[in-house]
Amino acid sequence: MYVGVLAQTLVNGLFAGGVLALVSIGLTMIYGVMIIINFAHGEFVMLGMYLSYWAFVLGGVDPYLSVFMTAIIMFAFGALVQRLLVQRVMAAHILNQIVLLLGLSILLVGLAQFFWMPVPRTLQLPYATAGVEVAGLILNIPRGVAFLASLVIASALYVFLQRTRVGKSIRACAESREAAQLVGINVKRVYMLTFGIGAAVTGVAGALLAPSYPITPTVGATWSVIAFVVVVLGTMGNFMGAFLGGLLIGVAEAFGGLLLGGDVKEVVSMLIFILVLLLKPQGLFGKADS
Repeated sequence: MYVGVLAQTLVNGLFAGGVLALVSIGLTMIYGVMIIINFAHGEFVMLGMYLSYWAFVLGGVDPYLSVFMTAIIMFAFGALVQRLLVQRVMAAHILNQIVLLLGLSILLVGLAQFFWMPVPRTLQLPYATAGVEVAGLILNIPRGVAFLASLVIASALYVFLQRTRVGKSIRACAESREAAQLVGINVKRVYMLTFGIGAAVTGVAGALLAPSYPITPTVGATWSVIAFVVVVLGTMGNFMGAFLGGLLIGVAEAFGGLLLGGDVKEVVSMLIFILVLLLKPQGLFGKADS
């Protein structure tokens, strides 16, 4: 019986960690290429959740089908934010960047509260609590679909970065902006694409969360904090580190909830965060001089 509980907890943690990994990939990708921390990242998750919610309420579009629409809208939004706001402070002091993106975070929360009211919203779906039993384990269908979708999206993005011309340009800018300019790469265009892709991936993660998570204007704060923990754990700017770190934190919080109770499960991830900062501040996948 106890082994079954542990196995079920592991599965639940992996399911939660898959979506968290997707959220973190968007954050670490922006930092890895542009060396700028998006403090409005959690609000991109919130916008993705609301886009999925309203697509279902107003148009009857299934939340998992709305990810395509969400990706396009969030990519355009992210590219616009980078072009009109972030690009203007790229060469400025880091405090200017922090203030700008914190201000954007506050603005997005305020606009969401104004237009959609600060009340929790949930999607009433016939399969919201559905599950299937496999080898004695109960697999929640919405969380399972979100996990599989996260794996597919993360894998597709990895292949895109490794194999395509645009992806190689993004990686070149991440290695050296000056060298990329010398070989003819339009760095400003790459930065805009990178921020757009990061926003799109994060918005899609929000859409995948919508069927199983309460939606409020301030929901992004929680995901923002956890995403920062993950990217520090997996090394800032490291794509695979963010993915594996997301899975690790998801599993850690699941077992923390089992042992300590669901209300304090975040304590485990915060303890891991503190230990990593103390013992290996460059992250689990970083070099000692990084």
